[in-house]
Parts: sequence; structure tokens; C-alpha cells
Amino acid sequence: MTEIAGLVLPFFGLIFLGYLTARFVEHPGEAMGWLNTFIIYLALPALFFKLVSRTPIEQLTRADFILTSVGATYVVFSLIFIVGLYVRRNSVGEATIQGFAAAYGNIGYMGPGLALLALGDAAAVPVALIFCFENAAHFTVAPAMMALSGGRKQNPAALAVGIARKIILHPFILSTLAGVVAAFFAAQPPLPVQRLIDYLAQAAAPCALFAMGVTLALRPVKRIPVEIGYIVPAKLILHPVLVFTALSLTGSYDPVWVQTAVLLAALPTATNVFVIGHQYGVWQERASATILITTLLSVATVTGLLYLIRSGALPADLFP
Repeated sequence: MTEIAGLVLPFFGLIFLGYLTARFVEHPGEAMGWLNTFIIYLALPALFFKLVSRTPIEQLTRADFILTSVGATYVVFSLIFIVGLYVRRNSVGEATIQGFAAAYGNIGYMGPGLALLALGDAAAVPVALIFCFENAAHFTVAPAMMALSGGRKQNPAALAVGIARKIILHPFILSTLAGVVAAFFAAQPPLPVQRLIDYLAQAAAPCALFAMGVTLALRPVKRIPVEIGYIVPAKLILHPVLVFTALSLTGSYDPVWVQTAVLLAALPTATNVFVIGHQYGVWQERASATILITTLLSVATVTGLLYLIRSGALPADLFP
């Protein structure tokens, strides 16, 4: 257990330090913009490129793994969406944000750092694949569902072009595609460029976790939504259990790939859920509360999952 604490405490400690800093140091919230820009446009793209470019190309084409993991995520999304729409009688827009709150994990800021720290470099490829394809799906589903809700009237062709642009031009996806090209041609950047990439990649996890803590502090919880009662267990328990079961049923995967997918599924709600809610003016305050509560509770749930993985108590396949 000491080993697990050594993995988790520094990781969540950076989030906590970011939270404390934002609470006790007076600074305009707009100052976070440049740090987020550094993380999104430089540090994390450098990390993804570095990891993917060094991976054998045959490992980057596992469509079965991608479809299964993303499919399990959208089963959770659909379940919570249906509950919100038909049980809670919410609007399509509100039910959509609730679905994302239960299915959209913090795979960008938290995922790479924690997975690589806990599982080693072998986790790099599944992290990159899950991140790219899940985000591509989320970037597609969010505006499409909001268009259906009537929150924004937009020409279907313009909507499709906007979605495609958002997916294709996202720096994480561009960097991963560049890594795939480099892996295909077995090409590596010149040494000075590689050193720069390494420096940026090393900064990705600390900066992202600190920024996440600051972001949580700047969005205080004013009320706890009723939906928390089923969204939290869906995100922190149902999502990883469903991913694990689906991967066990659909194929034979490297144990590290399965563990990585389950670990990413167990992460708390992504801060992007608040961003989507804010963008469309839907469920904003409650999304912020969901992010904070799932992040706090994930200290226990993620620690427990890491213990199961590192102790060997979690099998690589439920149905060997």
C-alpha cells in the first residue's frame, strides 16, 4: 500500500496545491489562460507525439480496442442521458451534459500522467488512442445534441464543418497523427528538436494537474445537484466496470492496455464538461459541482483501483 500511496499522493497533491494556491493567492482568473494554452498547445501535444512516435505502427491500428472502449463509454452516456430525459424530465441539453458528466473522464489532464506513472511507458499507446478517439466522439456528439435540443439554430452543413474543424485541428489529435506518421516511417526528430520535445513533455503532467486544482478553486460549489446521486457512481464505478467487462468479452488484449482503459474510465469528470455546459448555457453550476465532487471521491476510488492492479487482484481478462 505504501507503493500505491507513493503513486497517488504526489499526483493528487499537485491538484491540491493548485487548489490551495488559487484560494490563498490573489490573482486574476484570466491569468490561467496562458498556462492552459501552454498545456493544451505545447506540453500535452509534445507528450503524445513523443509516446506515439516511438510505438510500432501495428500497435496503433487496434480498431477492436478503440471501438470497445469508446462504445462502453457511450453506453454509460446513453444510460444517464435516458435517465435525465425520461426520469428527471430534463431538456435534451441538460440530459446531454449529465451524460457527459458520467462518461467524459479527465483523460487529458489526469490520464497521461497517472497511467504512465502507474503502468509505465507501455500505457502510452492505449492512452493516446483512447484520448484521441473519445475526444473526437465527444466533439461530435456535444454540438450535434445541442443542435437537436434547439439551443442553437445552425445550418447542418455549417455544423458538420464546424465539428470536423474542431476535431481535425485539435492540437492533441494533430500531435498524435504526427506521431503516427513518424512511427510509420520510423523517423525521429533531430536531437535538438527531440530535447525540446522532451522538456515540454516532462512539464505536461505537473502543469496540467496544478491547473486543474486552480480551476476547481475558481468554481466554488454553490449547490449540490440531485443528479449527483447517480452520476457519481456511474462515473467512478459503473464506467470502469463496464469498460473492463466489454474488453474481456470482445478480444484478447495486452494486460497493460486493459488496465490503462479501466484506469482512464475510473477518472473523475473532465473539466471540459463545464466548458461545454458554459458554451451552451446549460447545467453549468451543477457541472462544476460534479467535477469537484467526483475529483474528491476519486482519491479513494482511483487509489483502490491502483491497489487492485498493482497487487494482481484485478485479472487481465474476466473470461480467460
